[in-house]
Amino acid sequence: MSRKLFCQINPLTYKISLMKQMIQRYLIWIFDNKKYAKTFSDNKLPILAYKHKSLIRRTLGNVDVELQNNKATNLEITTPKVNNIIIRPKETFSFWKLVGGCSSKKGYLEGLVIKGGMVDKGVGGGMCQFTNLIHWMILHSPLDIVEHHHHNCIDLFPDFNRQIPFGTGTSIMYNYLDYQFTNNTDNTFQIKIYTTNTHLCGELRCLNELENSYHVVEENHYYSNETDGYYRNNEIYRKVINKQTGNLINKELIIRNHSKVMYDYSYISKDKIRDIS
Repeated sequence: MSRKLFCQINPLTYKISLMKQMIQRYLIWIFDNKKYAKTFSDNKLPILAYKHKSLIRRTLGNVDVELQNNKATNLEITTPKVNNIIIRPKETFSFWKLVGGCSSKKGYLEGLVIKGGMVDKGVGGGMCQFTNLIHWMILHSPLDIVEHHHHNCIDLFPDFNRQIPFGTGTSIMYNYLDYQFTNNTDNTFQIKIYTTNTHLCGELRCLNELENSYHVVEENHYYSNETDGYYRNNEIYRKVINKQTGNLINKELIIRNHSKVMYDYSYISKDKIRDIS
């Protein structure tokens, strides 16, 4: 039997570990050399680099619909804290530095969260969808992702009108699991983000036209039947293409996923299964 980590002993040790990690992040924010983006502008930058929208209320197994409605409220509260942020050359975007903690005092409600690989609920739940949207837009740009966490070891829900490849999401937790990217270009960027009754919508805009276009593709997607269950597998690549010539400049592997399926296997398409047990 493996020895428990300090944070796993009891709820008190978990809180102590959590506080330690949060303090470490505060110290990093104070003493690191990053210049964090903090300027907002209502003036829309002229070039649309990329745009995307994601459905707020999705079919997620037997998840309580009320948690989805609460998530919609949480996203609405968060939107003005990020909308119109300007990211100048050498500046770093930090989601939690802009948004701050999600507490009931600020109006946040209980939404869906993932804890220890399991579905749970917590105040401010649903923020992953916010950073998922931002991450997907940043993947279609020359901006450099410097902090990104994900849930790629598990596949929690069957697909429902999936718009982007599995395994391209984010995992965040105030404040020690952050989502950050840095502008190492000589261009200036802006994130515009808003909600409708049905969708979270975003635009990545910039001051000058981009030289290249960016395309994220999925390859080698299948389910493997293994000794302890089914696993979802795929590879996510990003292609960089010169707009003027149409030539492929680079194709990089972003992530290779091997994720245990946690839902009813009947949702898996039989033609996607490979038996490797």
